[in-house]
Amino acid sequence: MVIKADQRHLYVQVIEHIKQDIEAGRFKENEKFPSEFELARTLGVSRATLREALRVLEEEKVIVRKHGVGTFLKPRPLFSSGIEELSSVSTMIRNAGMKPGTIFMEVSEAPAGDECSEKFGCKTDDSIVTIKRVRTADGEPVVYCIDQVRAGNLRADSTELMKTSLFDALEQDGKIHISQAIAHIEPVGYDQEASSILRCGVDVPLLVLLQKHYTETGEMVLLSKNYFRADKFSFHVVRKRV
Repeated sequence: MVIKADQRHLYVQVIEHIKQDIEAGRFKENEKFPSEFELARTLGVSRATLREALRVLEEEKVIVRKHGVGTFLKPRPLFSSGIEELSSVSTMIRNAGMKPGTIFMEVSEAPAGDECSEKFGCKTDDSIVTIKRVRTADGEPVVYCIDQVRAGNLRADSTELMKTSLFDALEQDGKIHISQAIAHIEPVGYDQEASSILRCGVDVPLLVLLQKHYTETGEMVLLSKNYFRADKFSFHVVRKRV
């Protein structure tokens, strides 16, 4: 279909047309686009106009261009969550209509030491439990979780942790209620351990969510480092004028 000129810039019309084709299913996720020459000829525009449209679509993370390989439609994230919403990974997966699970787990316990004692506000010889899990959605690995808690706050054993969220495990006896968290998001192109565990290659970036979880009284009870597959998860924030 040839683009017909109107009052808008031609590259803007090309962007709109490509997006319409995506919505109509003419392009599939991870499918390679036609060559620039072919696509420009089909749309009836110059290659310079097409390249400008593709540049914008790449900035909008609609497509990904791989040098020497081609242009591909990026898959849409399965899970989208407001970063201001404090919820467990299990809840995020359930909200997407999928079944959460765990396929890998390692639990270790060691003295807090100087670093952890400062973060948790405990003694250096207090025990800290480190829990490493891979969370799945309908059996597919999507998040690699490294969580640390004070041993005295965790009642659940390894078997229970395979079946429940860490939030529920910490709050099950009613003495702890996680009310807020301070979160930092860091993009990671590739992490040897996490990328391997999540079965994604160097072309699949990761989002690392670092969180300190606090009770209503200000006690930090959970320190989390979660690696999310960026092709599966997206986070957003609602900003309001004050």
